[in-house]
Amino acid sequence: MALMRGPGGDTAEITGKPGARGTRGRDPAGRGMTGATAALFPGMAAAEFGDLGRFLVLDRYVRRWLRAADDALGAPLLPAFRAESAESAESADYGPFSQVAFLVSSLALAERAESEYGMRPDVCVGPSLGQRAAAVYSGAVGFAEAVRLTVGWARCEEEYFAAEPDDFVTQCFVRVPPDALLEVLADLDKRGEWAEVSAELGNGTVMVSMCEAVLGDVVSAVRRSGGYVMQAMRPAVHARRFTALREKAAAVLDGYPVADPEVPIVADQDGRVVRTADGVRTLLLDGFDRPVDWPAAVTGLAGLGVGTVYVTGPDHLFHRLDATRSLGEIVAVTPETVSRQAGWRPDRRKAEV
Repeated sequence: MALMRGPGGDTAEITGKPGARGTRGRDPAGRGMTGATAALFPGMAAAEFGDLGRFLVLDRYVRRWLRAADDALGAPLLPAFRAESAESAESADYGPFSQVAFLVSSLALAERAESEYGMRPDVCVGPSLGQRAAAVYSGAVGFAEAVRLTVGWARCEEEYFAAEPDDFVTQCFVRVPPDALLEVLADLDKRGEWAEVSAELGNGTVMVSMCEAVLGDVVSAVRRSGGYVMQAMRPAVHARRFTALREKAAAVLDGYPVADPEVPIVADQDGRVVRTADGVRTLLLDGFDRPVDWPAAVTGLAGLGVGTVYVTGPDHLFHRLDATRSLGEIVAVTPETVSRQAGWRPDRRKAEV
């Protein structure tokens, strides 16, 4: 992609540092890079307005994406995001407006990476919910369509899980010994309890989906093994048990156009390279009932010769993973790095809209 297409289809003007235009293979400090370049749109962590709102209010690249999101929604995003965050802060739900805010942030940061860092990716990848930003960036899905699709899918998930007799959760663990994880899953199976690995991120970092009723037992077992307990996701994600949800999501996706991507996308489930509209549709739907296999995705990127990865989006995980870092140079373009560079002072107060 020569230049990033904006939310209305316009081309972003490159007004970055001298020499940034067309400087694929160079990082912001001017050090040499080799190989192909990838844009990585990270998976979504719980997005609260107090964490992300300040960036959305202050960042200059966000503004046009925010206006386009408002138009697509038919109402301002930020007040809706703030209200949703206030309601779900304790349960860390991933509501529709939180997801749209995450999408806006990721694409605005990609635009910044192009303009100020000279990013010119040969390929892109989006683990988990990052798929949607990758689909927009690649040119396969329009931004307004992605916003409405995100809201439609969030409501679809809400309806699906409300009808389920059990409460499900996806829990992230780190530094879990492989044998210990297998033992935990085998014990649940013996008890007749359901659990699936929803994401394998490498070196003992995993996400496991299960019924809420057994979460306490699993957490205790992981801690005894020396592992650490991180964020829980509600609703649960990326599990084969949710094939019926995939079918509902497919019916929603049928209402939106999808084009061949201008930039190939590496699938987060198995590392395959997606180059067609049908492939993008399958990729997006696979996110509902197929687990993320990040080491496989990294192998796919390595097979394309990727040696430089720009991580564009709110992220505390993917740019730090050993698998990601094995590719070579990692350039994190996140709200945190932007805040430091801009000199925004830390502020514990929630951003005002």
